[in-house]
Amino acid sequence: MRILLIHNKYQQKGGEDVVFGAEGELMASHGHTVERLLFDNSQIKSAKDVILSGIGSVYNVQSANRVDAVIRFFQPDIIHVHNFFPLASPAVFFVAAKFGVPVIVTLHNYRLICPSYSLYYDGKIYEKSIHKVFPIDAILKGVYRESKIQTASTVLMTGIHKLTGTWKNKVDRYIVLTEFAKNKFLDSSLQVPTEQLIVKPNFTDDLGIGEEQRENFFLFIGRLTGEKGIQTVLDAAATGKFTLKIIGDGPLKETVESYAARYPNILYAGFQQKPFIISELKKCRALVFPSVWYEGFPMTILEAFSTGTPVITSKLGGMAEIVDDLQNGLHFLPGNSADLVDKIQVLSADAKLSIQLGKQARQDYLDKYTPEKNYTLLLSIYEQAIAAKKHKQPA
Repeated sequence: MRILLIHNKYQQKGGEDVVFGAEGELMASHGHTVERLLFDNSQIKSAKDVILSGIGSVYNVQSANRVDAVIRFFQPDIIHVHNFFPLASPAVFFVAAKFGVPVIVTLHNYRLICPSYSLYYDGKIYEKSIHKVFPIDAILKGVYRESKIQTASTVLMTGIHKLTGTWKNKVDRYIVLTEFAKNKFLDSSLQVPTEQLIVKPNFTDDLGIGEEQRENFFLFIGRLTGEKGIQTVLDAAATGKFTLKIIGDGPLKETVESYAARYPNILYAGFQQKPFIISELKKCRALVFPSVWYEGFPMTILEAFSTGTPVITSKLGGMAEIVDDLQNGLHFLPGNSADLVDKIQVLSADAKLSIQLGKQARQDYLDKYTPEKNYTLLLSIYEQAIAAKKHKQPA
């Protein structure tokens, strides 16, 4: 199969960039011919660039020409788009349709139904835009990067293509990461049929299982920001007196450092490379994942499962779907540090339960999140889209 992967890179590398790379390598490793077409947001530097890219996000003629040239040269059987905002633009889908090439889009975030992209604004879950084609309230608030201009350009892009039927008619299949996300998109102004939305989780390599008998400390890994729930876990450690190790960097670094200086049970390791992170995952009693927004499909949780590490997570969004309470981890009330303390103390006092949850986490990884399992799912989605496209086209 000849697969064209298209991705609009972010200025700061994130989970979408990782998945784009991993899926391309996965398909290539199974003998498929993979071509990658990249657009790079790092070229957006000035205020003028921001405005021009916003205008072009509706339909970028230069991007259309690039896609046209690559399709003519590569002759793909399928096109898989990860991010198209803002530079690639929906022009990608129109060019693909011209050539009759089926298109898959992975919905890593909620941009098509809310300009915030995350359904999170001003420190809270924000869902006011979900059912609106042109959510004016979101523009007035500047929910995207606290910018009314950038929010307006996102609303314009998504709204125009909702009205013209682009999302329904120019994309053959959408990959969503969880059932939770699928239901959000179905109950929205996107108005695509349920058969167009296919749930496929992310995957990670087998990192190897950790020791069965774990050290009695709990681990936070992630960007130090409000939405990641770092304040919740800091407050929990300050009152619960359990040993907490924190790995990561971000805007709240000074807050973390001040807690670590004040409370000897809080250990801050700063930013670390992957080998150190995996080593700590294999030692800890559990990973704490306290996000207060919906998340997509956190790779850190998959890495924990791969190492046989249970996860204590917020009972919220896709996290509560991936982590099954009392099966491969525990749930706590989002933002509730007292409830988090209670759940941590359960595993701190009960090593047998921690081992039991860890074994199930490892089994869930083997059953659902290995590269081979993901390859089978992704290939099936590609084949379905190709077959459906051929069925639609006149003989």
